[in-house]
Amino acid sequence: MKRTISNQIGAVFVPVRDIERARDWYSAILDLPIEGDIQFGHLYCIPMESGTQLVLDSKIYREESRRETPLFHFNTDDIDAAYADLKEKDVTILTDIEHGHWFTFQDPDGNVLMVCKC
Repeated sequence: MKRTISNQIGAVFVPVRDIERARDWYSAILDLPIEGDIQFGHLYCIPMESGTQLVLDSKIYREESRRETPLFHFNTDDIDAAYADLKEKDVTILTDIEHGHWFTFQDPDGNVLMVCKC
């Protein structure tokens, strides 16, 4: 039987209040240049190395749409360096490094995100 849906995630949508502020913040924490345009006045796509896109979307933002638990994690080879880097960038860190493997933090809109050592 031919598979009709790929076993891949194409994009993850993150609800954000201010698209320009979110674009700048996510680009800064990922050490990426700001490239591309804000599409349709509410979307900014950040291509990830895996081929997946992180889509920041201000049209879907509502207080109740914020992610209070991580729906995904950013990979790292060095969890201690990632933790120190985000602290240096004044990111709100929610947990210490747990089990030497992961920690959670918050974006400016209150979405909970995670970094995990892979």
